[in-house]
Amino acid sequence: MFPRLEYLEWISGRPEVALYDLASSDLRGDRDHEPEAVPEPLDGLSDPPRGATLETQIAGEYGVEPEQVLVTPGATMANVVAAATALGLGPDEEPEEKQRVLVEKPSYEPLVKTPAALGAEVDRFLRGEVYRLDVERAEKALTDHTELVTVTNRHNPSGSLAERDTLADLATVASDAGARLLVDEVYAPYVTEPRDGPFGGPTAAGLDDTVVTSSLTKFFGLDDLRIGWLVADREFVERAHSVSMHFLGVADTSRALGRRALHNKDHLAERARTLLAENTELFEAFLAERDDVEGFLAEGSTFAFLDPDNVDGNELAAAAWDEGVLVVPGRFFGADERIRVSLGRNPSEVAPALDALGAVLDRFE
Repeated sequence: MFPRLEYLEWISGRPEVALYDLASSDLRGDRDHEPEAVPEPLDGLSDPPRGATLETQIAGEYGVEPEQVLVTPGATMANVVAAATALGLGPDEEPEEKQRVLVEKPSYEPLVKTPAALGAEVDRFLRGEVYRLDVERAEKALTDHTELVTVTNRHNPSGSLAERDTLADLATVASDAGARLLVDEVYAPYVTEPRDGPFGGPTAAGLDDTVVTSSLTKFFGLDDLRIGWLVADREFVERAHSVSMHFLGVADTSRALGRRALHNKDHLAERARTLLAENTELFEAFLAERDDVEGFLAEGSTFAFLDPDNVDGNELAAAAWDEGVLVVPGRFFGADERIRVSLGRNPSEVAPALDALGAVLDRFE
């Protein structure tokens, strides 16, 4: 019933041993992958007042009530619960046709395979030029049995960013068709010019029939904690809470450290934005110097979906790995010709990593 998640299997263990990590998209900076009782960015920071909960902290960030927040062990689990909940809120009687989920293309693999594992038929719609979110294409791909429309913002793997007006248009289209919109917003705060939204990024939270997911993993670089969440209307979250009982919950230690992180979010965000700005500049310089790589780098993004001219993505990723350079083959996003490159480490590590990738590219001239 549950198909293999080939990307997650492939990436497992690789960042820890890579000489040059150009695949990890979380903003880890100079932190290695050794377990820490208290992650270094949180060491010595103050805790919130007694009585604070992750639900109240997250609700305050999104401008909603705590009852509209469900905390999960990571954003991937939030997406699983969101999909299962949306499909479970369909017709009471057994439908004559399979329920359908519409997912952007290209997309992060679990967002495609998880709904299929839950018994849904998965349809796709292509993003537009430079991977912009194309509402018209999504509308044309809807069916009478579509229960859920799923997108990422920033788009994974390209980094393209949609603002709230575009997300609102898509939410209206989905709602008018009787479907719910799911927006994975783990990369939404990846902006050097903060918006008036949660953690400085645009959000779809609060739009009709919309659920958003996010976590402390990517922007804050705290994958150690496995703290994620979904935000939606009360009815959806109440049902999602029941669904989540089928899965493991969040460890109390992670909750405590998550509260500390959110209590110090401005301090942590300053660190993350410094890293974003410096690595974006390095990425822009790398692409400007290469005439053998087609690449769209969204403003303020530290990851992109690149198309090398002289070699396909699978061969390049394999050749790079032989030299200790980790990049993600585009096949995991449905584009064999491409690779995804992500700059989440310190600039002092990113600069030589890009040089090493350039040396591999030079071999295919």
